[in-house]
Amino acid sequence: MQRQPRFAIVKSIMNRIALPTVESNSRPGSGIDYELFLDCVHCGLCTSACPTYLELGTEMDSPRGRIYLMRGIVDGRIALDSEVRKHLDLCLDCRACETACPSGVKYGRLIEPFRVDLQKLDATHKAGTTPSSPWWLKLLLFRIFPYKQRARLAFFPARVMQSLGLERFAERGGLGKLLPSRWGEMLKMLPPLSRRFGRLPKLLPAVGTRRARVALFTGCIADVLFSDVNWMTARLLQLNGCEVVVPKAQVCCGALHFHAGQDQPARAFARKNMKVFLDLAGPLDAIVVNVAGCGSMLKEYDHLFGHSASTLADGEEIADWPERASRFSHKVRDIHEFLMELGPVAPRVSVPLTATYHDACHLCHAQKIRTQPRDLLGMVPGLRLIPLAESEVCCGAAGSYNLTQPEMAERLGRRKAQKITETGAKAVLTANAGCLMQIRRHVREFGSKLAVLHPVEILWWSYEGHEGSTPPWQRDM
Repeated sequence: MQRQPRFAIVKSIMNRIALPTVESNSRPGSGIDYELFLDCVHCGLCTSACPTYLELGTEMDSPRGRIYLMRGIVDGRIALDSEVRKHLDLCLDCRACETACPSGVKYGRLIEPFRVDLQKLDATHKAGTTPSSPWWLKLLLFRIFPYKQRARLAFFPARVMQSLGLERFAERGGLGKLLPSRWGEMLKMLPPLSRRFGRLPKLLPAVGTRRARVALFTGCIADVLFSDVNWMTARLLQLNGCEVVVPKAQVCCGALHFHAGQDQPARAFARKNMKVFLDLAGPLDAIVVNVAGCGSMLKEYDHLFGHSASTLADGEEIADWPERASRFSHKVRDIHEFLMELGPVAPRVSVPLTATYHDACHLCHAQKIRTQPRDLLGMVPGLRLIPLAESEVCCGAAGSYNLTQPEMAERLGRRKAQKITETGAKAVLTANAGCLMQIRRHVREFGSKLAVLHPVEILWWSYEGHEGSTPPWQRDM
């Protein structure tokens, strides 16, 4: 008799586990396709890739442990108490387990809608099963950060402090220790906020022969804190023969809300972006984004609407939104991905620098983009790129995770900073706003002065260079 593969045998056994006899459509996760739970055969190969399992070594803080918990809640075998909720909340949703899984488990398709259901449960009962975040943090995350004008006003005092040199004085004087702990964390993470370039116009013409017409997604808080990276991205596209459209009515991608379980605000942002970008006059070859977390969210708008109810929160029928979401998502390209597909013009200015590269989770795990940034950086004359141990292990930023789960984020940030400083590199490159801030903070705490940069900053300099001006890797010291 022919032997079945080990995974098939285990899955067959799991499929025979009796489902609960008590019917309940109100349990968190009851609307998730049950086959997604059964895809996990509990082999454990995901554990070595999971950041929280690497730190804690506890089964319930691993992907298969959390899948077991979620399935048990759906089945009615496990009670949703504060201990269970703690294990689920500690997940970074970095999706590293998806990369490691030989069975193709779509973990993001489990944890994200499950969190949506938990949020709805909390709202129904007016209180969650774990202590909620402080009011001011919710205000920042959901009422300020996703709105550019509000965020600019919120960060104006920090911008003034930096421009007057008061930031270092406050840090040396211990001002950060006088603030509430999470305020102090944010102060340490802030990048230099000075704007070197003006705001992007609505249209930038291609340099030379036009090879493509693209729209640039600028984001919300990323545009406030890293506006120069957006400017450099637009310039890279121009120099590679792209006409660049920058829609002014675009809004937040919705990731901050969706990953916190707030699906209706996320869909509202998504509908706005789809209207703005899909209704642009003339055809678009791509919607280009330079932030890994935003790119992952934009590429999954079809998922966001695919498991929706028949109406949205405001009563509007979904109608053709899933089809529009699919069209939109298929247009989205990460900047590195797009340039490699287009065929990049070779950069010419030498960058005499030894650097290492950290894989942002939602670029390498969610979008499966690993080689393209390295290939582009490999074209830069003079740049030496050295490998980073645990490059694909989360740094602890994970969107707002370093504010909502500061203890674990601190452990992962220090772990990442140690690996980076051990390389001896003079700069670390990563393509996500959260990673840039998290890594910058922790390498500084290690006493290192290495530059923390987006790959676009190195590429832009190598394409254009400016005689007499300070290179990015010397400016971020």
